[in-house]
Amino acid sequence: MSESVSSIESPFEFTQGDSPLLVSMPHSGLNLTPDVAAGLTDLAAKLPDTDWFIPELYGDLADLGVGCIKANYSRYVIDLNRPYDDKPLYESKTTGLFPDILFVDQPVFNEGSLPSDAHRQACKEHIWRPYHATIAKELVRLKDKFGYAILFDAHSIAAEVPMLFDGQLPDFNWGTNHGESCDQALPSMLTQVLRPNYTQVLNGRFKGGYITRQFGQPAEGIHAIQLELSQATYLDESAAQHNEYRLDQSKLPFIQQQLREVMEGILQVRV
Repeated sequence: MSESVSSIESPFEFTQGDSPLLVSMPHSGLNLTPDVAAGLTDLAAKLPDTDWFIPELYGDLADLGVGCIKANYSRYVIDLNRPYDDKPLYESKTTGLFPDILFVDQPVFNEGSLPSDAHRQACKEHIWRPYHATIAKELVRLKDKFGYAILFDAHSIAAEVPMLFDGQLPDFNWGTNHGESCDQALPSMLTQVLRPNYTQVLNGRFKGGYITRQFGQPAEGIHAIQLELSQATYLDESAAQHNEYRLDQSKLPFIQQQLREVMEGILQVRV
């Protein structure tokens, strides 16, 4: 077994639920392979583009009977929300299957320190493939059991990322691939369940990445929706400005309760 393969262990954690809903967390992982860790710039080593604390925000999924799959490896190892062939998803500037720039438009890797092609192929086969295969298998199981299945792709991002968008994001950014990835009953309900102190947009800057587009097949009874949550809703913003990431304990209970209400709302929808 090559070193590239042997360094990849437990690519994700999967908990099977007992409801039609599966939550995916592709960008919350923090693990690095030795090949990637050795080449990161000092800034990239702080993992600034992580979807920070997503598992903590959705901490009571098991109580609701909701299944969950969450990545263990950082998106700097491989981005699970990009296609296997790395075809561009967006016309605007963004990052690919193997990111080489940070969201602040600085390099991820020191010069001459990119992981090898062999390492990248190992990541595709031993992280990307099993993650997506698990989602596919579980959605089929849920559809067979309940008559339909819903995939909720959970993300977060800094409120201001000039490389990706102008100005400041709304708090909740729902994506349904322009309405093609799910029955309209889902976004209709979700846009009504939010409390008025949170702002939101449907299919704004974030319309759903590869996972939403690939698995959302409403004609076949499988629905997918993405949430890109502004990190301003739960992070200590003063610390984040210095690339230190910690929860704001004054915000946390409110966003956790709101997300629980989102999950409860989805479970009440019949599609």
